[in-house]
Amino acid sequence: MLSADTLLSLEAAARAAAQASYSPYSKFPVGAAILCSSGKVFTGCNVENASYGLCNCAERTAIFTAAATGERSIAAVVVYTPTTTPSSPCGACRQVINEFGPDAIVISICDAPERLETTLPALLPAAFGPKNLL
Repeated sequence: MLSADTLLSLEAAARAAAQASYSPYSKFPVGAAILCSSGKVFTGCNVENASYGLCNCAERTAIFTAAATGERSIAAVVVYTPTTTPSSPCGACRQVINEFGPDAIVISICDAPERLETTLPALLPAAFGPKNLL
């Protein structure tokens, strides 16, 4: 379970990350903050491309940044969207979260009080991951 201070810090980081979003096509800026098992926090935003298939979600941007520094274990993911209802991670992001945080806490926040608090196993039951390749 995350402490109240840790949760507030992750939420603020996710909201701040959305400010750097490059989303000229969707006009849907998303920010994410991940807490690694080491205690380090990484953020990311969505980055769009004129060739839509080459876009990258905020969650994956944060996770790939963490992985590029050597982090290999995620404890929690917070996703912020500037909406009136929270949005959970897409399927691709769920799969990438599973790679590094198969038991991660996933929290989606928005511009209203409503929030989604769940776990990756609830979002991606019977997930395929590294354990299946052994």
